[in-house]
Formats: sequence, structure tokens, C-alpha cells
Amino acid sequence: MGKNLVQKILTAHLIEGELIPGKEIAIRIDQTLTQDATGTMAYLQFEAMGVPRVKTELSVSYVDHNTLQSGFENADDHRFLQTVAAKHGIRFSRPGNGICHQVHLERFGVPGKTLLGSDSHTPTGGGIGMIAIGAGGLDVAVAMGGGPFYLTCPKVVGINLVGKLSPWVSAKDVILEVLRLLSVKGGVGKIVEYCGPGVASLSVPERATITNMGAELGATTSVFPSDEVTKAFLKAQGREDAWVKLGPDADAVYEETLTIDLSALEPAVACPHMPDIVKTVREVGPIKVDQVLIGSCTNSSYTDLMRVAGILKGKTVHPTVSLGIAPGSRQVFEMLARNGALGDLIAAGARILESACGPCIGMGQSPNSGAVSVRTFNRNFEGRSGTKDASIYLSSPEVAAAAALTGVLTDPRELGDAIDVVMPEQFLIDDRMVLEPAADPAAVEVLRGPNIKPLPINQPLPECLQAGVILKVGDNITTDHIMPAGAKILPLRSNIPAISQHVFAGVDATFAERAKAAGQGFIVGGQNYGQGSSREHAALAPMYLGIKAVITQSFARIHRANLINFGILPLTFADEADIAKVSQGDCLEIADLSAKLGVSETLEVRNATTGETFLVRPDLTPRQVAIIKAGGLLNYTREQA
Repeated sequence: MGKNLVQKILTAHLIEGELIPGKEIAIRIDQTLTQDATGTMAYLQFEAMGVPRVKTELSVSYVDHNTLQSGFENADDHRFLQTVAAKHGIRFSRPGNGICHQVHLERFGVPGKTLLGSDSHTPTGGGIGMIAIGAGGLDVAVAMGGGPFYLTCPKVVGINLVGKLSPWVSAKDVILEVLRLLSVKGGVGKIVEYCGPGVASLSVPERATITNMGAELGATTSVFPSDEVTKAFLKAQGREDAWVKLGPDADAVYEETLTIDLSALEPAVACPHMPDIVKTVREVGPIKVDQVLIGSCTNSSYTDLMRVAGILKGKTVHPTVSLGIAPGSRQVFEMLARNGALGDLIAAGARILESACGPCIGMGQSPNSGAVSVRTFNRNFEGRSGTKDASIYLSSPEVAAAAALTGVLTDPRELGDAIDVVMPEQFLIDDRMVLEPAADPAAVEVLRGPNIKPLPINQPLPECLQAGVILKVGDNITTDHIMPAGAKILPLRSNIPAISQHVFAGVDATFAERAKAAGQGFIVGGQNYGQGSSREHAALAPMYLGIKAVITQSFARIHRANLINFGILPLTFADEADIAKVSQGDCLEIADLSAKLGVSETLEVRNATTGETFLVRPDLTPRQVAIIKAGGLLNYTREQA
């Protein structure tokens, strides 16, 4: 029986366990990346481990999220990140150099290597054949310290691509079709591997768009083979020596398979307020559009923006539309400037934004009230744009550019002949904005601003747990619901006492105050709790407020891991219908918790308010039980040391 590509790479990096789906494994991590919204906390955690220098082959610290400097906080964090990187052997990508995933794909990604990033869209690296996984900052800190990354061995879903994309249809339409078929929770516990004859027709930037939004499936990661297309991309980046040929065996076996005919796809959009509410542009119809934003780690490559420039050249943005464009990297930005495409974009009326995440995380460019905003981003959760009542549609750059010109949602096939963009034989190579670590680490002083507060440490698990249900929520609660982003809150990422005041602010403005007053408590939720961003603050801040356990019908992968890392007990209802037995404000009791955890498959929970009981499943490995009992991964790591 032949191996698929995922099995080959995981086998080469396996440290503990067997590749049996559902069982815990540990893998060696070759590379790590962080970004500034998660990096400050990750490096505080790394410092707490007492490891003088990173032990990975490569670690890079990027500044791409909190680049709006409306106060001292973000600038202070950037200074901290630069000095801590210099001291501990980490490369530092300066503000303005670009979005971490775009830059890493261009300059550092290596086929067959493992990459762990403190950002949920780290799977972008799968576009060149990496096993690239998003995780919480604490997991990344452990990997930088030389520790393995633990995960549940995933199933491998083989998506067989056949045919070739038609004119005006793009890679974004491919991943939107996958989301339509599988849903935002359809990838949980799985890695998506793209294979089949259609793969060869897709460029590396197109593949990266597809793997990037695999995060929206809830998948562990997504991956393409490394082939001649990959080789040509790396050669154009001056990195041909990094290329290796990698792919599945001819008789490779997958736990699940799905076939997508690329030639049958047509331009599509994800409708408000979830990435899997996918319809074709024709189905939605010519609705009025107020704002168009093109960029993000999903669609800000050179070829994406050259195509947009070709569509807009000689034309003018519709008078009722605000168009913003953010190149994904300094390399892309400068190449557009040198070949004249940037001038075409400016002449058409586009507002050129910094090479950063920006409006994708609500950092500026919030649309007007009640607006329809068409964005080439990866998430359209309610309120994520910064405007609560805005309707956000996710689209390809082609659809976005067409809407910018016409003022309504438009099928780009109506524009005439498609714009043909050829991949450059040589990209502009200039890595001066990536700083090497210090030759003499001892001479480096790590600089900390007043907003950088000490890392809160949890207490060990109590023998028994008796606490109130501070909040009960429904299905598909995202980390944006739990720990909002945006220009007002993101600067507080290194200050847990301050940022904790915003936990669930958009769901229940009284949550933080009530949780802190209670001292300890439960959260109860429905399906797919914690989907979306990897932000560990969605676990760390609730832990600071006293949350001891979260009981749901199901969890998203990264958030569940983050809860464990910070000593919050993740529990699922043994019978999903039992969620009806719990109301907000009820007092729940779990007797002999510490003694039973790790021994019993289920725990009995007594609702002291109603007198009813129900069973929950911890579903923890022995290692995870030990972490929970210790009060989190940092405490556990110290105990092991």
C-alpha cells in the first residue's frame, strides 16, 4: 500500500506515537513563525522556559498585524520583538516587509519541512509542499525551545483535482467550492491533500490561496505536492536549492476522497457571515457594493495584483465604491511600483494600503454602517470588519475588481477577455528588511514597554469543581467572539489584565466583570466552539478571569489545544442533547475531579440549581491530563524539567 504525501512528511518527522488517526503523535518542528499580535506573548513564554537560543532550523518573527500605531503600545511591542529576536537567534521581519505567510512562502518555505506558526493561516506554506500548522503561541514557544509538537493524528482527505480553471475563475473559487462541500467544521481532525492531474495547472500562489483558507475548514493543514511548478517558483525566488520533488505514491490511500472538476467552477462568493455560505456570483445577483478591499494573506500575491491592475488599467473606480489594495509583501509592492502596475492602480482611484494584514483583522478600513463590503480575505465573521451591521462577502481578486468598477457584485466574465498574467522568471530579491540575530546575544538588552505585563500563571486543578455557568452560547462561536481583534483591542495583546476586560464583549458586555467577580466559572457552548484564529488570548484571558472548564458539543482544534495549554478543562457532552439541561447562571458541580480525570472516560456533572445530572467526556491523553492537573503547559514543563 503506497503512502500519501502527508504520511511521508509526518513519518520523516515522527518522534512519538503511530500514524493512526485519532491517536496522539508528536512531530519534530523544523521552522516556526510568529506575528506581532501573538508573538509578544509567545516570546514571553519562551523566555520563561529559560532556553537561551532557539533550537529550530529557522525561526522568524514577523510584524504584520499591529502596524497601526495610534499609541505607544504597538511600537513598544515591535521594539520588544526586535530585541528578543536578536538575543535568542530569531530572524526579524521588520514592519513594512509584508504579511508573514506571503513573505515566508517567498523567502523561507522549504518543501518537505514542518512549519509551526502562531497564526491559524500558517497552512499557506502547504502551497509549496510543507506540513505547515497553525497553533497557539505557547506551542510555538515550546517548539522553538526544541520540544516536539503534539497533535491528534489526523485523517488524510485526498481532493482529486481534474480539468483546468476557465478564464476569470480563480483559486479562490476552488477553496470556496471546498468550503461549500465540506463546511467550516468539515476539516476538523483532518489534513487535506490536493492531488490529481489538475494540480499541475495551478501556480504556487494559487495553491497557497487554497491551502491558506483550509484553516476555514477547521483542518489541521492542507498540502500540495512539490513538483516542477514548485521548482520554477523557488528558482524565480533565487532558492532553487531548496526544492525537492515530493508527492504521493501512485497507489496512495486516503481515508476520504473528493473530486473537483476545475473546469466546472464559476466565480463565487462566501456570503455573510460565514466562509462556507457559498453561492455563485450569478446566484447572488448584482447587489450594490459600498467597499472593496483586495489583499490579505489569501490574495495579495504578485500575480493576484497584476491581474487586478490589468482589470483597472485605464478605468476609474465606481463613484460610490471605496477601493483599498494592500500588497502582501514588500517584494510584491516594489515589483508593482517598478513595472508601472502600481501607477495603474492609483490612477484608477485605489487607496494603497501598507503591506500588512490591516483590514482583514479589523485594523482600519471599517466600512460604513450597513455597508456591503467585497473582500479577497479569508473570514467574514459578523463584526470582524469593525462595523457590526456590515455584510461582508469573500471573493476572488477578479470578482472584487469587477465590483469596484461597476458598483455592484459582478461576474467578471462580463468584463470581456480575461487578463493573462505570466509568472515572473525572476522575482525582485531584497532581504534587507529581514534582520539577522545578534552575533553577540549577551550584548543585547531586551526592551520592554509599560504595556508588556508579566504572563499570568494558572493554579493546579482543584480536587472538586463547583462554579456557575458564566455564559452559555450557541454554535460556531469564533475566537473573534471570545477575544475580539480590531484597532482598539489588539494593542493590548501583551497586557492580559487589560485585554481580559474585552472577553466576549460583543456577545455579553458584562461577561468579564461577572467572571472576575465569581472567581471561577464554566462556559457552555454548542458545535465548533472556538473556530477561526489561533489567538491563544481566547484561552489565556478567560483563564485570567477564572474560567476553569468549557463544556461544548464540539471544539475547533486549535482553541481546544489552547484551553489545555492554559489549564482550562475542555469537556464535551456525552449526549449532545444534554446541553438543554444547562442554563446560564446555573451552578455546576464535578466531584472528585482530580481523582477521576484520566481514569474515567466520562465525568458526572451535577446541576445543583436544577438537581439534574449529565455526563461529559474529557477525551484527554495522559500527557494532556497531566498538563490540566498542573494548571497548564508552563507549569507542566517546569515540573518535567
